[in-house]
Amino acid sequence: MSNGEELKVFCGSANPELAEEIAKYVEVPLSDCEVTRFSDGEISISIRESVRGANAFLVQPLCGPINDSILELLIIIDALKRASVNSVNAVIPYYAYARQDRKTRARDPITAKLIADLITAAGANRVVAMDLHAGQIQGFFNIPLDHLTALPILAKYFIEKNIENGVVVSPDLGGVTRARDLANRLMMPIAIIDKKRPAPNKAEIMNIIGDVKDKTAIFIDDMIDTAGTITLGAEALKEAGALEVFACCTHPVFSGSALKRLSDSSLSEVVYTNSIPIDRSMLRGLNDCFTSLSVAPLIGEAIMRVHNKKSVSELFD
Repeated sequence: MSNGEELKVFCGSANPELAEEIAKYVEVPLSDCEVTRFSDGEISISIRESVRGANAFLVQPLCGPINDSILELLIIIDALKRASVNSVNAVIPYYAYARQDRKTRARDPITAKLIADLITAAGANRVVAMDLHAGQIQGFFNIPLDHLTALPILAKYFIEKNIENGVVVSPDLGGVTRARDLANRLMMPIAIIDKKRPAPNKAEIMNIIGDVKDKTAIFIDDMIDTAGTITLGAEALKEAGALEVFACCTHPVFSGSALKRLSDSSLSEVVYTNSIPIDRSMLRGLNDCFTSLSVAPLIGEAIMRVHNKKSVSELFD
């Protein structure tokens, strides 16, 4: 590469397919890192090539099994640092525990900050993250963090659908900035779902702020977890006169019965990225309404810019 330092791409077991795509984009072979487990479940990492003086980029979304993915990330960072790399750049397409970013009750942990501290203590020099659930998580790190967004990829997909008379819908007040960004790219107005959440992973739709009657609605969120908010919101939008409802997100967490719930809902299509791997066999027998878009070119371009000491923010100008 142009700066004279070797670029190497590593991955754990969380999303090797995405790591392969990224390595192909940056035109380097995926480096040899073996992840195994002892009989008692302990994780064993073996770096099977020299990394001395290299800039290592470790691709590891913190997806299920979440705690294993986190520990793999920390152990590989430690292994790379002890192997005398020049820098370890943790590429985290999905950052787990991001919803625990503040104290909402007495004696609550701020787990998003704890994970940031662990990554830093393990020896990471930089983090590349994508669509963090809360922007303030960037401030939890005392090392550089490049925050990517998949919004341009999602926007391009919907622009190509040539939707007329559309409206972008935020599933809650906290997602208005994200919805406004997508709406500006699609040149559409926005609407907001005003909801009450009585307990974690449970949502009750209250009312809709904005005009959705006779429009094609596009839900936008950073993640879809249990899909309760999205499916209830789709019903509310249809009752308010929306002709068709799409949903899109960066992170397809899809926990529990989310896939079945989405398949049985009034949504015409659910669009997501491959920041988290989805086993296609899980979609068998469900409605053909799921579309996956790749973030590998975006992450790959960011990696090359970091390696070559160029601006990452120019990707989104």
